[in-house]
Amino acid sequence: MRYTVLIEKAGDNYSAYVPDLPGCVAAADTPEEVLELMQEAIEFHLEGLRRDGDPLPPPQTTAAQVHVAA
Repeated sequence: MRYTVLIEKAGDNYSAYVPDLPGCVAAADTPEEVLELMQEAIEFHLEGLRRDGDPLPPPQTTAAQVHVAA
């Protein structure tokens, strides 16, 4: 499965979350680090859902960037 991870600059660090997995979040000093942490967080989150017998939410969110003239 491929989940969309949204990354935001948050002051001196970066935070990230997965809209399709509420509560699945991470923060780190760089975008690369936050993506590594999100990989682990997603795996951990899905493991917990499986363990509890809950269904795995299907990936539904997509993201795109739109370029506009400044």
